[in-house]
Amino acid sequence: MTKTLTTAALSVVSAATLFAAPSAHAATGGKAACPTPSKAEIRRSNDSKIDEPARGATAIKGVRVGHIPKGFTYGGVVTGRHAGVTEYGYQWGDDRANADPRQRSLWVRVLCWPDAGKLANLRRLPVTYGTFTGAVKTATIGGRRVLTKEGDGALGDGRYVGWVERKGVVVTVMASTPLVAELDEIVAGIRLP
Repeated sequence: MTKTLTTAALSVVSAATLFAAPSAHAATGGKAACPTPSKAEIRRSNDSKIDEPARGATAIKGVRVGHIPKGFTYGGVVTGRHAGVTEYGYQWGDDRANADPRQRSLWVRVLCWPDAGKLANLRRLPVTYGTFTGAVKTATIGGRRVLTKEGDGALGDGRYVGWVERKGVVVTVMASTPLVAELDEIVAGIRLP
């Protein structure tokens, strides 16, 4: 049986353009570096390759996702580049249809954006999917100060959050409705070296 990523991730994948980006391991500057996808990861994203079973805590090279809820059956790398922002993420999913309210989906993404310096900058994040416009609130989730909003049609139902990890590095998380109760743990468990 062929799995598909949610509508939002497929749209990002299909909109992604092949670009030459250094891998996370090739990035320089230690903590100043932003994890970026390797050429192989970009190809996997462009080809909509599905991992069965889904990858674990190190699905995004250079990022550790310390709390991944149980029950995911597949996953896939999502990369893209738009308006000077490099996107590198991973989406976990289960076998339920996207329209099923019990469908479990988690999308963790790192965005390398030189203009990111403070939380308010996220309101003008130049991405196609996962913007922080409209009914956005500031909150503390998982010990981090974040912008948060309800998921919408493109992202699906649930909660979307984002924060500036450090200058030039943004992290976003989209958790489907059944996972919102675990969002504190998910956000708290995300670590970048």
